Amino acid sequence: MKYLIFTSHVPDLLYYSHMPSIVISLLIGLFVYFKSKLLTGKILLAISSVFSLWAILNLIVWVSPDSRLLMFIWSFFGLLYALIYILSLYFVYVFIEKKDISIKIKAILGILLLPVIFFSSTGYNLSGFDLVNCEAQEGIYFTNYYYFLGLLISFWILVYSIVRYMKAEADFKKQILFLTIGIEAFLFSFFTSGFLASYLVEKEVIVDFGLEQYGLFGMTIFMGFLAYLIVRFKAFNIKLMAVQALVFALVILIGSQFFFIRNFTNKVLTAITFILASGFGWVLIRSVQLEMERKEELQNMSNRLSEANDRLRKLDNAKSEFISIASHQLRTPLTSIKGYASLLLEGTYGTLTDKLREALNKIYLSNERLIALVEDLLNLSRIEAGRMEYKYEKFKIEDLCQEIFDTFVIRAKEKKLGLDFKYPPNPVPEVINDRNKLREVISNLVDNALKYTPSGGVKLNLSQNGENIRVAVSDTGVGILPEELPHLFEKFTRGKEGTKVNTGGTGLGLHVGKRMIEALHGKIWAESEGAGKGSTFIIEIPLAAGKEGIQTS
Repeated sequence: MKYLIFTSHVPDLLYYSHMPSIVISLLIGLFVYFKSKLLTGKILLAISSVFSLWAILNLIVWVSPDSRLLMFIWSFFGLLYALIYILSLYFVYVFIEKKDISIKIKAILGILLLPVIFFSSTGYNLSGFDLVNCEAQEGIYFTNYYYFLGLLISFWILVYSIVRYMKAEADFKKQILFLTIGIEAFLFSFFTSGFLASYLVEKEVIVDFGLEQYGLFGMTIFMGFLAYLIVRFKAFNIKLMAVQALVFALVILIGSQFFFIRNFTNKVLTAITFILASGFGWVLIRSVQLEMERKEELQNMSNRLSEANDRLRKLDNAKSEFISIASHQLRTPLTSIKGYASLLLEGTYGTLTDKLREALNKIYLSNERLIALVEDLLNLSRIEAGRMEYKYEKFKIEDLCQEIFDTFVIRAKEKKLGLDFKYPPNPVPEVINDRNKLREVISNLVDNALKYTPSGGVKLNLSQNGENIRVAVSDTGVGILPEELPHLFEKFTRGKEGTKVNTGGTGLGLHVGKRMIEALHGKIWAESEGAGKGSTFIIEIPLAAGKEGIQTS
């Protein structure tokens, strides 16, 4: 008779509220525990285990007709309830602080739990048994104490989380926010449903504790927030793909239908759906895992490449610094050699024999090449280190080209080559640019043209092209092969035809010139129809490259 009275009060959603919550909490708890090996994982597993034990015992109370078993089980509810809240506070502390709580806080929690442990086996907990409703009669003071403890800890967690949220970094603030929402949704729903059920049963407003089952859904919400933290923020140092979480949730939700459906056809359809969802879910997870592994491999390779590039950059900077220091050290003795060689050639120290003069000429020319190399190396090291200074000033570029022409005209005659400077038909406006850098680059182009032109001549043309000034140096020399044109301005690069005429080049002049012209907001390029057909080097700069004054680039 007692069994019939009891079963008439069994809620319709009893299994659906208990079993999915138990399964989900244990799955997440075990997953985090085995994947993370952190203290938070151990505490979460403890929360899941204690909650699952409470839910299983509560389920037994609803379906069992044995009064002795009910009294025994009912005596544990207060202790398990208090443990859930204390472990939840412990979990939040460790998650946020990333370390174990202090002895002082452990002592406070132990003192709060002590009355529950001490009075659980006394009449203050259970004073009797109601045979009519098949329910244990709870002690009001004991019940109110553990409910008060649950409410106190819920507010404790809320206040502590808000304080830590205000002080946390932006990314970790989101983790604290989601954790707090999830755990408070669970604790407040668990407290509210349990307290209201006890209070309303005591006041005889309701006949059983059916309201209590709705508090268990809060655990599923809490576990959902934890799963999101793992997927989105890799909480607990765990990598979980969103597709895994979604497939597991889908399979659990489908499987939970078995706990409340009664129709055989529906059971068969649910079983088929469960099998298909599990199979397709496994295939989907596996394919995504393979894709993620490939992405991780590519990311690792990218990280290693980035580290290697950083090391190369450091080595390149060290090389540039070394070249700069070495070039500075070479400059002084080379200048001295040039000076004394000039004095000797001019006869300052006496008359020279022809053989001695020839030898000194070779020394002088070799020294000139070394000085040019040192200057190129110095300029290159300054450019690569970002320490090259550019002095912008207003000047007439016709005057600059005329100076360069006057400088090289004697040398052209010595080589029996023609050198022409073609003025533009209309005067070009004054430009704002670095006069010395432009002189250096244009001079280098004219010098190269004379070096690599065995016969014929060199032309220096000046023209205006819209808002730009164009300087072109053309020759009738050895020319450039088509495949060499794209690489001509790279470091230490020389054309094959050029090496046949002049073996003393370094392949730095054009590269340095290109870097300078680009820093002056211009561009430089070469044109040639091929070997033996001459070449043209063109510089194009804006009328106003910058404001007057010294700038570093």
